[in-house]
Amino acid sequence: MAEQYFTKNPETEKEIYKYDWNIGRERFYFYTSNSVFSKNGMDFGSMLLVETVVRENEGFEGSVLDLGCGYGPMGISIAKFLEKSKVSMSDVNERALELCTMNAKENKVQDRVEIINSSMFDNIQGKYGIIVTNPPIRAGKDVVFAFYEGAYEHLSQGGSLYVVIQKKQGAPSTKTKLESIFGNCEIADKKSGYFIFKSVKAIF
Repeated sequence: MAEQYFTKNPETEKEIYKYDWNIGRERFYFYTSNSVFSKNGMDFGSMLLVETVVRENEGFEGSVLDLGCGYGPMGISIAKFLEKSKVSMSDVNERALELCTMNAKENKVQDRVEIINSSMFDNIQGKYGIIVTNPPIRAGKDVVFAFYEGAYEHLSQGGSLYVVIQKKQGAPSTKTKLESIFGNCEIADKKSGYFIFKSVKAIF
């Protein structure tokens, strides 16, 4: 059976690839490998999420968490655009985290990026103003929903969770779950079958 991208220690022989692409005005360069998510380049959903977060949070100066970051395309892109932010990126896949380190340096954001080896929220501390995730659908609904529940606990009051998911992968059930956790969920963007859901943690 092929290794999944959420494997902690991939055993397949490592092959490194390099890709580049544009998001808006910026050119990005990324190293990828086998046994990581979307190894052939940034997937459409992740790119749509980045564009949405950047559009809605211009000038944001707080902390961002990219949960389940893979080799880092979302977190690094957000760090590049939101120049006053501090971005943490977490994943359980150690190969992906090695690539994250390389990619942060390649895109010159290493001084504002923190890379965390963590299974879900095991090694995540503190609160964040924004959490983003392209959740690991293949890990199953229980894991995905645990991402959402943990995100609520690690958001500061007034903070926002952004989730990208395809309709065929369970967008309706994700929306229902986020509404049950946060008491709100809006469609921040929608394109080509991908939904960007946004939920905000209430200020008490």
